Amino acid sequence: MLVVRPVRPADLPALERLAGTATPRLTNLPAHRDRLEERITRSRQAFGHEVEFPGDEHYTFVLEDLERGEVVGTATVRAQAGAREAYYTYRQETLIHASQQLDVRREVQTLALSHEVSEASLLCALSLDPRYKGTSAESLLRRARLMFIAQYPERFADILAMAFPGYLDDSGESPFWNSVGRHFFVRDYQEINYLAGVRSKSFIAEVMPQFPLYLALLTPQARAAIGREHPDHEEALAEMLAEGFLRSRHVDIFDAGPVIKGERERFASFRRAAWHPVRIRPDHALPDAEPAMIANQQLADFRCMVARYALSPTGQLMLSPEHADLLGVEEGRAVLAAPLALPGAGEHDPGYDEGEL
Repeated sequence: MLVVRPVRPADLPALERLAGTATPRLTNLPAHRDRLEERITRSRQAFGHEVEFPGDEHYTFVLEDLERGEVVGTATVRAQAGAREAYYTYRQETLIHASQQLDVRREVQTLALSHEVSEASLLCALSLDPRYKGTSAESLLRRARLMFIAQYPERFADILAMAFPGYLDDSGESPFWNSVGRHFFVRDYQEINYLAGVRSKSFIAEVMPQFPLYLALLTPQARAAIGREHPDHEEALAEMLAEGFLRSRHVDIFDAGPVIKGERERFASFRRAAWHPVRIRPDHALPDAEPAMIANQQLADFRCMVARYALSPTGQLMLSPEHADLLGVEEGRAVLAAPLALPGAGEHDPGYDEGEL
């Protein structure tokens, strides 16, 4: 039985393990005990405070396998990506160079430093035990955050964003970093990745060139890496595009991984979610039904799990006593339910978000 819940202090060893096994290593989930302790503290404060609008709150969740008695995944939502310091990205732009005398007109692709994503809420720091890859646990952990946001919209921005790890070569190096950032830091990818996690990415933006980067001057390998996700995250990106996110013109300033964005109200989990009063029935008496994400209405004791989307003729959601107990709900209390299955990957992937141009 798997359930997503807020992180606790006792989860620190599990977070250390998940940070150390993330592929690739995540800047926003450093394998650094002090930083992870700070993450837990900040999350507990966020869940415990009254919030009227998004700020510097970090909500960290864990996925717990109750049968094994261990935490097997973690994921975070930053209420405002740039609440404490600007959240920098590179924005892909086009400049036109023209000369009437020479009868020349060229469109040149560039990357310009931007902090437009700073106002968005950021879904980040997801790591899952390899044993659960490719199972419904992966989708539950990734999308349970949306179930939480749907219940507490005042705590988050209207625009949600996700930054995916960028492409690395066979030796674990970032072609983009080696073509751009390394010239200014003289440090390899893995070292700068760790430093950015322990500190922040803002120091990278402070040292990187402030003028647009002309793509034609980068190596072919670096150009090919722009907006390309790490192979281990291809399915995750496809799922979130099916959810309703859009590819944006923004990429990570570190490895040029893709940044996707979207208005939360257009996401499938929001549009297809519905409130239902609970009706408790023995497990053997529940009808067959498609699996769904079911979440309770409790803030600090938020729970989200996968159960059958079985409705009574009067619209009650039928749950087994075990599921109701894990969600902490009694008969008659309402829960939020959304189908686990999404539209086919790619159906909502029209390319760049034209609203940004």
